[in-house]
Amino acid sequence: MPAKTPIEIEKTVGFLLSKAYQRASLIFKEHFDDYDLTPQQFGLLGFLWQEDGLSQSVLSAKSQIDRTTMGGLIDRLEKEGLVARQADPDDRRAYRICLTATGKALQPELTPLALKAQRKLVAKLTSEEQETLKSLLEKIRS
Repeated sequence: MPAKTPIEIEKTVGFLLSKAYQRASLIFKEHFDDYDLTPQQFGLLGFLWQEDGLSQSVLSAKSQIDRTTMGGLIDRLEKEGLVARQADPDDRRAYRICLTATGKALQPELTPLALKAQRKLVAKLTSEEQETLKSLLEKIRS
């Protein structure tokens, strides 16, 4: 039986998440305009700044990016001279993704930009609302 009233697309969670992502991407682009990085590439650098030398499969799991897409992201970061693939001593079939000196040097430069972009994204939310939003998004993500 069809619904009697049309769905209010602009009030659905999927639509709102999509628009929030678009805004987050726009803010990222504004702050990182001088750098040739996508939000996904920046995210991978962030994981490597926390723990350098992760395997491609661990990076894939942490970022929830499929292995094929992950390979392309790493290829691009490698081409930019930010990371290098190194043979994994524990697994001949795997590689460790390691930051280059250039990749490491970007961390103190890019972290403040990321924090500034993050503050702009959530500026209209109270601290409590920010924590609630993060908690809800974690629930949806898992």
